[in-house]
Amino acid sequence: MPISSLFQSAALAFALVAAAPVFAQGAPLNAPAFDALVAQGPVADAATIAASPWASKIRQAGTLRLGGTQTSNLFSLLNEKDGRLRGFDAGLAQMLARYILGDAAKVQFTQVTSSTREQVLINNQVDVVLATYSITPARAEKVSFAGPYFSSQAGVLVKASNTAIQSTTDLAGKRVATQAGSTGPAILAQFAPKATVQEFQTHQEALNALRQGRVEAYVTDHTLLLNTLSLGGAEARLAGAPFGAQDAYGIGLPKGSDGVAFVNAFLKKVQADGTWAKLWTLTIGQRTGSTAVPTPPAIP
Repeated sequence: MPISSLFQSAALAFALVAAAPVFAQGAPLNAPAFDALVAQGPVADAATIAASPWASKIRQAGTLRLGGTQTSNLFSLLNEKDGRLRGFDAGLAQMLARYILGDAAKVQFTQVTSSTREQVLINNQVDVVLATYSITPARAEKVSFAGPYFSSQAGVLVKASNTAIQSTTDLAGKRVATQAGSTGPAILAQFAPKATVQEFQTHQEALNALRQGRVEAYVTDHTLLLNTLSLGGAEARLAGAPFGAQDAYGIGLPKGSDGVAFVNAFLKKVQADGTWAKLWTLTIGQRTGSTAVPTPPAIP
């Protein structure tokens, strides 16, 4: 599957950020602009819906059952004041709901974690999972993926005061956190085989372990770490540049679902009309000081 790097054009900027002890950005999301962009998303015609049993079932039910997260500052964060989820993933999910149902608000949300994303699809609890969901061969045995719609690499997060860890080469003999059920354990086995790995169920638990000194570093998706640092905290920094293979994010669907072709057509549409680039700029670019809009990954 051909996958384009989303970060080639921004690699230098990210490397400079990674060297700094404090992530200086952290601009709040422009909620009105986000809401307006979602409201302008495309709507599929009746023939397009009728051609897909997956989409037809959702149209008949009147709601898109979404597996997602609500604590990711850049990708899907719940605004407790108005009850709205906003971010890159949240925007795509709401636009998908609008594409199928004509209304971006017709979403039934289910919270998922790295360890539960396959199971909610297998158990028919959700129609789709959109949650920075890395496409892997093991996962593809259980569920199907549309996309990829985004791409990232791995990163290392340490306390700002930690000068001993500057890259993956410094992780040998160190206590390193990662998320259970994520690609983190395999990445550490490849790039830091002598690290003492501790797996946590959630991103927040891993961050807490780092803050409390129970681990010395946290290795996970680089974009998720940017998300953490975009909150403006000065107590952590990225140690070195992103590393490892490009990590393609996909949209999870039930195994063998015709929804893959339907969602891929939707993704190609929002890429071609500039909506993808506008969403990236609003939710990630403006929030992390990145001005170069990356090229979306190629969709089969």
